[in-house]
This record gives sequence, C-alpha cells and structure tokens, in this order.
Amino acid sequence: MAENGQHVNGTASSNLAIPDGTTLLQPSPQAPAISADEIALYDRQIRLWGVKAQEKLRSANILLVGMKAIANEIAKNLVLAGIGSLTILDDQLVTEDDLGSQFFISDLHIGLNRAAAAIPQVRTLNPRVALHADTESVLLKPPGFYAMFDMIIATDLDLGPLSTINAACRFVNKPFYAAGSHGFYGFIFADLISHDYVIEREKSNVPTQLKAETVTRTVVASTTKIENGKQIEMVTKRELYSPINLANTSPLQPEQISSWRRKMQVTPLLTCLRALWEFQTLAPGSIPTGSKADLELFTTLATEKHKELQLPTETLRSEFLRSFLQNVGSEIAPVTAFLGGQLAQDVINVLGQREQPIQNFLLFDSDDFKGPVYALHPIFPPLDGPIL
Repeated sequence: MAENGQHVNGTASSNLAIPDGTTLLQPSPQAPAISADEIALYDRQIRLWGVKAQEKLRSANILLVGMKAIANEIAKNLVLAGIGSLTILDDQLVTEDDLGSQFFISDLHIGLNRAAAAIPQVRTLNPRVALHADTESVLLKPPGFYAMFDMIIATDLDLGPLSTINAACRFVNKPFYAAGSHGFYGFIFADLISHDYVIEREKSNVPTQLKAETVTRTVVASTTKIENGKQIEMVTKRELYSPINLANTSPLQPEQISSWRRKMQVTPLLTCLRALWEFQTLAPGSIPTGSKADLELFTTLATEKHKELQLPTETLRSEFLRSFLQNVGSEIAPVTAFLGGQLAQDVINVLGQREQPIQNFLLFDSDDFKGPVYALHPIFPPLDGPIL
C-alpha cells in the first residue's frame, strides 16, 4: 500500500512530480505498438473503430471516482475494451446495501474499502489493463492530481464535489464526465472543454463548408480518401463545452422551447435533478426524506426550477415528483447497466476521436425508456461565416 491511502497494482510506471509537492504514479509515456495477440483479442472492436483508435484506447489512463453500481458498469466496459490503465478512487467501505447492485464484490468484502475490494474481480476481465485503487477521499485531492489522467469520470456525487472536480479538470485541461442514478432515473454529463472528432461519410456533390453548425459545434476541416472505389469524406468537427456548475443554471436551447408542443416534450427529470442538487446544496450530503418539511422544500425547489426553464406547470405532475423522490438514493441494475454502457461507449468514441459525443446532459427515464440529450450552456451568440 502506497502513501496517502493509495494501493498500486499493475504494470511498471514512472513517477510524476507536480507543483504542490505530491508525487503520483504515471504510466510509461511511450507504449509499444499493438501486438498481434492484442489484434486477435480485440478483433471485433478493431473492425468497428480501427487499429489507430485501439492504440489510443490502450494507452489511455483513466480515473474513475466512486465504485457503486454505475461505476461497476463503466469499469467493466472500459476494461473489456482494453484501456491502458484504470485508477478507481473511493474512500467508502462496502456495506450490505452495495451487494444488491454491484457485481465485483460479495458479502466477504463488507467492511473493506470499495475500490480495493473490487480490483481483483475487475482484473479477471482483462489482465492486460493496469489497475490501481486509491482509498483517499476525492475531496482531499489537489487540482494537480488530475494532470496524470487522460479522462476523469466521477459517479454518484452531489453537485458540490462534481463542480470541484470539474473545475480541477479544466485547470489541467482534462475531459470530465459525471454520472449518477436514482432508481428508475439517471444522468450522464460531459465537459470535454474543446473536443475535435471525425465523421466519415460518402462524399456528396455539395461542398462541405467550414462554419458553425450550432452554438457549440463547428466544422473545422474536411479531407477525402478513396475506400473500396468510393470517395469518402472525413469531416472534422469541434465541440465546445461548459462546466457542470454553469450547465446546471443554463437555459434550454431556444428550439426546445420555441413552441408549446416542444416544451411539453422536455422531461421533468431535468427539473427534479436540479431541485435535488439545490436541496443538497442547502443540506450537504443529504437526500430528501419522507418528512413533511423535506417534501415541501423539494416541491418548492422543483416548482422554481421548472419556471426558470420556462416549462408548462402541467408537465411537473405530482405523480412524477412522488416517483422521483421514492427513487432517490437507490440503485437498479438495468438502469445502471444502460447508463454505464452509454458513458463507457462515449469515452471510447472520444478517445478515438470518432462520432458525435454527448453534448452535454443525457437524462434517462426508464419508465419511458427515453434518454434525451440537452445541450445546456450559457447564452452566447453563434459564429457567423467561414472558419479562417
């Protein structure tokens, strides 16, 4: 066990010294080329996203904060995909409640640290991945701690800690994801700061213009190649993101509230999530109970948030509020499997710079089995004209 509560289990690595004096474990910066054995092992996914994307994946060093049900699913999917290194950070101990929705632990682990207890079972999925467990509180980590990672994923935390981690990630220019579940409901948030990705498509007769497509997305480059006798266009797009504290107070996009019909289609889950985070800001570390005072406070907060979003009062039904409150703090395996799978796939796409990433809030309601994505950003004017 290393100092500062960190367990290290994995391949050879070098140390990284950061300005605040902390010494951190860092993988070797130059990994060897992908081997024939790895090509055979990852054959199916290489056929999907190519050798170059797999090489980027196998060199990725990812931090996963929290090790509850969603994090179990994220870790499973990323490790099976063949990332280079995964650090699991969790200072909490395994309880009986954890056994109902987590598959890397058993009753033998009750009382042990969640991150350390999960590592042996995670390793069985793919021994090629370097695994590390950090048992220190994420609240004690300085911003420089995040500099060694290529991607940071924080799960099942209140808005306060999420905002702190997100700010630290921006300070060291690292992409950040957040996710959480409450029974039948859950969310994924992405702040990739500025992210370029490539879309491949058959070239059309209409020239691709280098210009803004939305207030956050811009076409920045276009090249072509010949593949199987067809001319394929590779269009590079750039997405700009906002941190979670700003996204949480930003309005819906104008087109989402441009008509009564569209307003009616916005999920009240957005309202309830904002109300829950406001409740936790007023009472840190708590969730609404069945008490009359908590119910009245949450209902008041939800009503205020709904009005701020300019949504019709009839879409915030008492039945939905009751259902959400009954689910807060619980975990349901099928829901966490969906959310964890979606987030892991988005991380894989981002690392390989392929496909449109989540921009920037995905909200999942398993009652309707819908997962709409809302681009929540402070209002700023779109770019006009060509990109110079």
